Amino acid sequence: METRTGEAVAPARPGSLSPSRASDFMQCPLLYRFRVIDRLPEKPSAAATRGTLVHAVLERLFDSPAGERTVPRAKALVPGQWDRLRTAKPELADLFREPDATPNAPGREETEAERLARWLTEAEGLVERWFTLEDPTRLEPAERELFVEAELPSGLRLRGIIDRVDVAPTGEVRIVDYKTGKAPRPEYAEGALFQMKFYALVVWRLKGLVPRRLQLVYLGSGDVLTYDPVVADLERVERKVHALWDAIRQATDTGEWRPRRTKLCGWCDHRAVCPEFGGTPPPYPLPLVPGATGSAPEIGAGRSTGPEQGRMGPD
Repeated sequence: METRTGEAVAPARPGSLSPSRASDFMQCPLLYRFRVIDRLPEKPSAAATRGTLVHAVLERLFDSPAGERTVPRAKALVPGQWDRLRTAKPELADLFREPDATPNAPGREETEAERLARWLTEAEGLVERWFTLEDPTRLEPAERELFVEAELPSGLRLRGIIDRVDVAPTGEVRIVDYKTGKAPRPEYAEGALFQMKFYALVVWRLKGLVPRRLQLVYLGSGDVLTYDPVVADLERVERKVHALWDAIRQATDTGEWRPRRTKLCGWCDHRAVCPEFGGTPPPYPLPLVPGATGSAPEIGAGRSTGPEQGRMGPD
């Protein structure tokens, strides 16, 4: 297989776990295989790319002095961050060439320029809504887009990217994550918090410190979801992560990756090679482990509301 730059990448056994890839496996083990082991290409989506753009704008806004963190300043960052993103990912040039399923003007197909302009306006709207949820003039993040990695006592490596870390004068830590989609219904809140508890587990294992608060900021609906974890929460997450990793290792050894049909299949790029849709997966690229038997156990699926929730690409 090759990367987008043409550089060959040899398939390898998974060596670490991130919240995104854990969610992939809980959603559909075969999706995890396609993304982590086969590394099948995926077309960029307007929704996920918008998430990446909004994250970049909110990160860069804190480069300005507190008094200059205003709505006009934030909106002014959108075009420049879009140019930077497009330069870093040339494949985004084709993102607006094809009409989407919800044209802005019924009866007349939008031009590429009109689709891009509408999309940028939507991104600006999400950025503006953030100001109704948090006051950036009163925030001085300790970290932004922080890559974290920790090795558990078992040897399992956990990794991820935290959108923002705030540290109070008392030393208390708040972990903040921006979501460009809508907040989940209350019955799905636990699934939404899994990613944040995962980050809290990493911070706890790295620093010996339990974050005071976990905060999800939903720009799509204007909601803020918070949770104050305790050690028992993180111990439960650690057990769940180990169960996930055991299931991933078993599937890796046996080559048995179960597809799981959900409502999210409509957003999947891999239906053509998915047995649930009449397709055949590519040949398994890893050697099977002699004596490994059985299918990976079922792990409770997490829930996402679609591809707009976070940034584009793996963390």
